[in-house]
Amino acid sequence: MSFSSQVFPVFWYQDHVRLINQNQLPTSYEIVEISRCDDMATAIKTMIVRGAPAIGVAAAYGMYLGAREIETSSRDQFLTQLETVAQKLRETRPTAVNLFWAIERMLKTARQTVGNVDYIKEVLLQTAQAINAEDIATCEAIGAEGLKVLPSSPARLRLLTHCNAGALATAGYGTSLGVVRSAWQAERLERLYADETRPRLQGAKLTAWECVQEGIPVTLITDSMAAHCMRQGMIDAVIVGADRIAANGDTANKIGTYSLALVAKAHQIPFFVAAPLSTIDFKLATGKEIPIEERDPAEIYQIGNTLICPPETEFYNPAFDVTPAHLITAIITEHGAMKPEELLPLQTKQVV
Repeated sequence: MSFSSQVFPVFWYQDHVRLINQNQLPTSYEIVEISRCDDMATAIKTMIVRGAPAIGVAAAYGMYLGAREIETSSRDQFLTQLETVAQKLRETRPTAVNLFWAIERMLKTARQTVGNVDYIKEVLLQTAQAINAEDIATCEAIGAEGLKVLPSSPARLRLLTHCNAGALATAGYGTSLGVVRSAWQAERLERLYADETRPRLQGAKLTAWECVQEGIPVTLITDSMAAHCMRQGMIDAVIVGADRIAANGDTANKIGTYSLALVAKAHQIPFFVAAPLSTIDFKLATGKEIPIEERDPAEIYQIGNTLICPPETEFYNPAFDVTPAHLITAIITEHGAMKPEELLPLQTKQVV
């Protein structure tokens, strides 16, 4: 049985959504059942579900749950209230463009569907389920395309990743970790090195967990060890995910990605970004326009319930940074791998 058939972080079951509570991994495997739009918004904001593609799928289901709660037979009133639902979900995570992409697709579906309100609600559920299935197929395609562009030598590669862009961050296969998974299945992977990814430790808690489940050799390192490992000749390529990519190829990803790209460039190690086409925001010319979410300083000043610094300390906790396009070797999408400057011609293929 493939790994993608075993781990689904967000999926529809009977009349509700089931989420793997990623805040409890790796010590506890907990399923959260979501039946209300407000609860889905909370789950996205508190990172019960996280990772740009998974957030998009969750938001699509959130739109349906919100639509299901609207009590009117008037089409115009329904569409007006659905926009309120959309705004509530938009406010949960400002950086992940997949969130906005999925919401707009659901709104467009509602506007274009001919029929009464009950029928529109049925179509919205079908659309959310389609987005879910499409994401798995997209990630499998990214894995296959990524395998084509990984360095041809050595025969078995040692890859480095940051944060988690695996099955848990998507609908069930992964973007950057999907490429890693494809390399492992093709016997092209010797070992994955995973940054722990401060401050929320997604690399340690989630990426390492996924690899252990599938038997992929994984070595956990702290974020500050990456340069040393590269200098020692331990890394053949770096591959990361993305939460938003500007039209010029500038890429927002988990904080620490930018410094990793700089170090990779200094050591002449290829640096790849793996993401679905929906992650590219063609409305933004450069990464300077990407909004950067700032999160609760508690993520920095404590680990679990343990304080790690004086309470009088001041804190700055951006969740993401932007890697300039010139540091990126290639961006791997379901349509193939390309240099950042080759993204703009894809704009006409974007589906909203």
